[in-house]
Amino acid sequence: MARQNEPLESMRLDKWLWCARFYKTRALAAAAIKGHKVNVNDQAIKAAKTIRAGDRVEIRKTPYQWTITVQKLINNRVSATQAAALFEEDEDSIKTREDLAKQMKADAASFPRTIGRPTKRNRREIIRFTRIPKEE
Repeated sequence: MARQNEPLESMRLDKWLWCARFYKTRALAAAAIKGHKVNVNDQAIKAAKTIRAGDRVEIRKTPYQWTITVQKLINNRVSATQAAALFEEDEDSIKTREDLAKQMKADAASFPRTIGRPTKRNRREIIRFTRIPKEE
């Protein structure tokens, strides 16, 4: 039996996704795999699929997508800095995610959110603005 931080040769995909901090629980990781949001080596797989170092994994979590290569397998969940050493992300994947993040940030800035319901004064202004003037 392997020890806590000892490298492994193979392990379940759902457990590795949880250890690498892509999902908060193994159940969420398994649900994503079942929903075909995770592929290994360009194939749809099941949660119990064993992966090895060198496997290519594609993960889709709305709105982002990662294409990574598994570098290391461990038996337990670790800190985020240590989890980053478990995989290597492709250059295209990084660029696509960064571009999408910039676009979403720009969209959010151009459409500011309102806080809560309109006040009585705001409602009256809305009614005055949307009212069609009567023709005489």
